[in-house]
This record gives sequence, structure tokens and C-alpha cells, in this order.
Amino acid sequence: MMSVLAIFAHPDDETFRCSGTLALLARRGTQVHLLTFTRGQAGSCGDPPLCTRGELPAVRERELRFACVALGIAPPIVLDYWDGALDAVNEVEAVAHVMIVIEENHPQILLTWPPDGLSGHPDHMAVSRWTDRAFEQAASLGSDAPAALYHLAVPRSVAKTLGLTHLHAVPDAEVTLTVDVTPAWSQKMAAIQCHRTQLGESPILSAPDEKQRLFLGREHFILRAARKTASDEKNIMMKLG
Repeated sequence: MMSVLAIFAHPDDETFRCSGTLALLARRGTQVHLLTFTRGQAGSCGDPPLCTRGELPAVRERELRFACVALGIAPPIVLDYWDGALDAVNEVEAVAHVMIVIEENHPQILLTWPPDGLSGHPDHMAVSRWTDRAFEQAASLGSDAPAALYHLAVPRSVAKTLGLTHLHAVPDAEVTLTVDVTPAWSQKMAAIQCHRTQLGESPILSAPDEKQRLFLGREHFILRAARKTASDEKNIMMKLG
């Protein structure tokens, strides 16, 4: 069975940036797995607060699990590293966690943040490095190695239109794949609503519907690496473009 592994730092990373793609893949019968390195301890408790700071990790993990149900993907694998401190984690240890999940689930595709974390967040950047290293190490798995590694992206044209100056956008020509996720719009928005504590942290949710759909209705990726020996059939992402 075809499988995809998305690797992120915090609960809600997957939902805001690529959940429509994950939902579409799941609809096509692909096993979609999610590895999240933290429980979002440094995030918002909501406005007004929905929980105490001490309760937040458990609340955010629960929100993540509900979001995965909304998307129709497998329950997340959640590690307990400290939110905001991933750049201090031993890289060998972190990559080993990714490799364990790869060896257990045999994904054809890995998805993660780009090297700049899209926003410059150190946690995102650390997870991007670890995923890249794991993709390289997975070559030792032979035919069970992932066929391709994709990074999330925001095209410069979209960022300019929406005034997203805080994001590290890329030239439109560098985008390898754009997925129209409007067929999964209701699932994506339901997953976003699951992350109740973080809703106030995303200004796009208060923007007019037209702008929301421009930013959230299409998801963009850059093909970071691909196995020369992998068949086209294994690159299930390209079938969504």
C-alpha cells in the first residue's frame, strides 16, 4: 500500500500548510502518517485561555488527534521534545526517530518544512534538517527507501498579493507541485478548527474568504530530492498536480 510520512515540529504545522493534500491522498487510499516532535508547549492557550499553561501540551496533542480524524489520516506519532528548543536536540537522536517511523511504515514520500522553516522558526528548520538527513540515510533500505522528499513552499506571487512579508517565499518557478485542495476544503477547515487554542495566532482566518482561499485553497511544494532508481508510480504526489 502507498504511504506518505509528514514530519513537523508542532501540532497544527501540518494542518495549516498541507492538510488538504494529506486529506486528498487519504481519499485515494494512501496511508498518511504524521510525526510531530513536540506537543506545542510554547504555543497559545487561546484567547480567552482555554486551558492553563500546564494543561496546554495535553490539550494540543488532543487537538492534533482530532484534526487527524477530520482529515481521515492515521493517528499522529507525537514525541515529547520541548517546543522552542529543537535546535538544541542531538541530531543523531532526532534523525533516529524519523528513521524508526520510516522503517515501520515504508513511506514512498516524505513531507516537511523547507530549510528556512518557511518563517525562520528554529524548530521548523531543525525538523527540515533531520528529515533531509533521514531521507539520505534511508537509501540503505533499498527498495523500501522513500522515493521522494518534498518541502512546503509559498510562491512569491501569493505572498506579495497577501502581504505575507513574514514568510520566506520562493520564486514561482521554483515550485514543483501545486495542489488544488478545494475538493478537501471542508476537511481542511474542520481540521483547522480542531486547533482551537491556536486559532487566534493565524490572521488569515480573519481575512475575507477570497484571501483565505488564495492562501489555504492551494498547497505548494518543492521536490527536494528523488531516488534515481525509484519508479514514477512511487511518486504519488505528482498525481495530485
